[in-house]
Amino acid sequence: MTNLYTALVSNLLFPLHERLKGHDTVSVRKQMEKTQWASADELDRLRLKRLRQLLLNAREHVPYYRDLFGDIGFDPEQVTGLSDLQKLPFLTKDVIRGHTDELKADNARGLQRFNTGGSSGEPLIFYIDKERVSHDVAAKWRATRWWGVDIGDPEIVIWGSPIELGTQDRVRQVRDRLLRTTLLPAFEMSESRLDEFIREIRRIRPKMLFGYPSAQSLIASHAQAKGIRMDDLGIKVAFVTSERLYDHQREKIETVFGCPVANGYGGRDAGFIAHECPEGGMHITAEDVIVEIVGSDDRVLPAGEAGEIVVTHLATSGFPFIRYRTGDVGVLSDETCACGRGLPLLKEIQGRTTDFIVAADGTVLHGLALIYVLRDLEGVQEFKITQESRDLTRVEIVTGDAYQPESEEVIRTEFKKRLGSAVEIAIEYRDRIESEKSGKFRYVISKVEVPS
Repeated sequence: MTNLYTALVSNLLFPLHERLKGHDTVSVRKQMEKTQWASADELDRLRLKRLRQLLLNAREHVPYYRDLFGDIGFDPEQVTGLSDLQKLPFLTKDVIRGHTDELKADNARGLQRFNTGGSSGEPLIFYIDKERVSHDVAAKWRATRWWGVDIGDPEIVIWGSPIELGTQDRVRQVRDRLLRTTLLPAFEMSESRLDEFIREIRRIRPKMLFGYPSAQSLIASHAQAKGIRMDDLGIKVAFVTSERLYDHQREKIETVFGCPVANGYGGRDAGFIAHECPEGGMHITAEDVIVEIVGSDDRVLPAGEAGEIVVTHLATSGFPFIRYRTGDVGVLSDETCACGRGLPLLKEIQGRTTDFIVAADGTVLHGLALIYVLRDLEGVQEFKITQESRDLTRVEIVTGDAYQPESEEVIRTEFKKRLGSAVEIAIEYRDRIESEKSGKFRYVISKVEVPS
């Protein structure tokens, strides 16, 4: 009966829902399920064709790019390869803030205002049209089906974005009920709420989980501590996104829920960039997205080298994202996945630039250098590290019964080894550590600019 209902939703109800909204999601997904098996050369030809269309449309209909192309003498008709993108300057958050209206195409269809949460600064306001929505939903849908689940299978979403949680009106509630999607708010993760979440997951017995890795691993840890089994529910996959996925989180979720974890990478601004397949490859949505890795000198780096992820989204004619600096750090791979898909791979997603810390002598370290110190200490239940300056790093800790007072000296000693002997390490004990306003959780935040 479950399979019949899922088929009804996937083949009839959801396609009808998308058609009524003016989205081309179904046809885009079907095309993507063909092109995912194309060769790298075939995908590059497809992307080049779509890139030229995007650039020509930008010159014709987008005031910002019309002026920019004229100022630098850039002719989209002369674009003969994807590397020609490097002739264009980057699109930054500051540029978008300063030219929001000029970035809107005069022929855009159904532009909607969106914004990022602004957890690390001022929120970013931008616009998305129906083309972009259709392509992002289709890409996510395709990736969902890689794991043997589909729209209409029972799903629990553990989320905290005010955009999602603020639109739970009657229509959306009916839609979620028909699609068998249950939303659990990730804003408050108190012990009593965790108990409720566990009861709800056990009651619904979802085929898939979706949400922040921090929230899912916290629920898993709570169930484990309470001795409550969660691996007997028939969950087939746990999709995680919107935060860096750490190895210990993946292990905890897989162990407790008895299912694999599928990592996803993207953002409301940059789009649905990449998703993990059952063979472990982090596949870029190559039909829609061109990813460049850029070093501190703004030079495009080859596969295997870490740098900032820069995205060109080919389905953004209404409000173009061309060479958009995401602020995330990653590494491209030149290998192919065992699954046989031709979609290129992201080898690593290392986190945001603000997840990196700067030692007193200017050495740049990944936040993991500090995270591992705290993770290995007995009795440390939760923590958050904030580098206020090169001279001061603040550590917030929630402790359990096993925590030893001498651990405080261990933290200071190990942090000073990495950051510098003169750096002040301020340790503050908390009853609980709040997530960001969006519901996300960040283990490391640095307010120090990474030197170029």
